[in-house]
Amino acid sequence: MKHLMITVLLALLGSPAFAQEPTVDPAMVRACFAGANDTHPDCIGDAANDCQSQPGGDTTLGISACLQGEAQVWDDILNAQYKGARADLLKQGGTPLADQLLDAQRAWISFRDADCGLIYSVWADGSIRTVMASSCYLHKTAQRALELRDLGSME
Repeated sequence: MKHLMITVLLALLGSPAFAQEPTVDPAMVRACFAGANDTHPDCIGDAANDCQSQPGGDTTLGISACLQGEAQVWDDILNAQYKGARADLLKQGGTPLADQLLDAQRAWISFRDADCGLIYSVWADGSIRTVMASSCYLHKTAQRALELRDLGSME
């Protein structure tokens, strides 16, 4: 899946139709994260949807770029949440507990990439495949960032 994302991004960067490439507002994504009360808030995808209203954002490549742009912000949030959760687990249970999180995170990354790769393959005969896989990647990444934020929360 990572190779798919890189290939699509390289194609987008080299495309003359994207002289004014649509962009995602990272503040919108961070506000979604900050205001989310659960792991499936309705605001996931809003920044990508907003991006799609910009010039070039309504094409298949533009939609994919917008979804991938929002996913990148969520991935940055996820990485920060992972580091914080791991540090907390080191304090609470030491290395064994923190290593369990590492194992779980590695397994989750493999699952996300395989699951979204499956979505891409299911839609392989259509140009929608990149949109579907990018949407999968975005939603799974955002949900995992929120799960890591809430790890160990008793609320």
